[in-house]
Amino acid sequence: MVFNLYKSLSFFSGCLGLDLGLEKAGITPLIACDFDKSCRKTIQSNRPDLPVIEDITAYTFEEIAKLASLKQGEHPFLITGGPPCQAFSTAGKRQGFKDPRGNVFLHFIELIKFFEPTYAVIENVRGLLSAPLKHRPHSERNDDFPSLEIEELPGGALNHVLGLLNDCGYEISFNLYNAANFGTPQKRERVVLIASRQGKVPHLNPTHSDNPNDHLPKWRTFRDVCGDLPADNQTSLSFPEARLKFYRMIGPGQHWRHLPTEDLKREALGKSYYAGGGKTGFIRRIAWDEPAPTLVTSPTMPATDLAHPELDRPLSIEEYKRLQEFPDNWMIEGSIQNQYKQLGNAVPVGLGRAIGKAIIEHNEGRSTSPPKNFRFSRYHNTNEYSWKDELIKKASRGGQQRLL
Repeated sequence: MVFNLYKSLSFFSGCLGLDLGLEKAGITPLIACDFDKSCRKTIQSNRPDLPVIEDITAYTFEEIAKLASLKQGEHPFLITGGPPCQAFSTAGKRQGFKDPRGNVFLHFIELIKFFEPTYAVIENVRGLLSAPLKHRPHSERNDDFPSLEIEELPGGALNHVLGLLNDCGYEISFNLYNAANFGTPQKRERVVLIASRQGKVPHLNPTHSDNPNDHLPKWRTFRDVCGDLPADNQTSLSFPEARLKFYRMIGPGQHWRHLPTEDLKREALGKSYYAGGGKTGFIRRIAWDEPAPTLVTSPTMPATDLAHPELDRPLSIEEYKRLQEFPDNWMIEGSIQNQYKQLGNAVPVGLGRAIGKAIIEHNEGRSTSPPKNFRFSRYHNTNEYSWKDELIKKASRGGQQRLL
């Protein structure tokens, strides 16, 4: 048995997607943490020897160290966490650190400051890149009011986090990564921030691509990972009969726009037919030969349907597990709705493995940088360099100079 030098403390652990990926790279958790009862049951069912705590704010840092079996003064190799992202989500009210969940984010930063790990990983939604630290009402954004301060600019929250970590001696790299570029059969984009006390960690090295010029294996598809699953004995919710009527008219990879008549399209969407946007999540079947869209916490919500390519049902729990790269025998506890939620919120295992690989290689002096100009996501200004340049431009336009 090989002794594993690399140990981590895992917070906001969910159903351990990130931790499973880190384990594949060689990093083992000493403790897990999640506020959700079903997540804790999932962790305990699959890792019965792993200590699990509930609320990160309910324990002193010394108590956490004891539960993780850390000796006095011992620093963990890695601390990881995906603090609640609703405070930063573009779909939310964007209250940032005024939201109690944003304060949990700050508590997580304090935990990193206390334990001084060699590395820390923070993963979050894309909204973190543009969330302000303080929100100014739109009614006060005109010539009658002062220019927006740094904290009120898009990106002010992340700028604050970076400053806190910089003050603790960490160098930071981050990017918005599409998990499909790391072998996940799903187009899922997440911000991954890696803080290091031993110099900046390069961006992750992709293993797959949809661009032939990258000379990498093609993105993995729904068929690649789910094609051998039996048609029956799947655990899933059901679509209402009123929606199934429309599903029976479309094929793999199609959605409401492929319904045969305009009247049917109008009937299928109801009032949403007159709303703006592409609305491609309505009445949507997964394509066989592409990665799945981002898995959501419920595959039956009208605007984010995730239906099987051919069968008249939503994607199953078994398919969700394969698309997030969990083992088939990985137990997900709780009601079926809660199982979907846990899996829909999880970090894909392949992305976790890429993160762990990058950290270990950096620690051992074996880092390699990704191909030049590789497109990690469909968005621009998503890494620490271009993001900072964009923030400086916005600050300069408002006459603000208080940047890191």
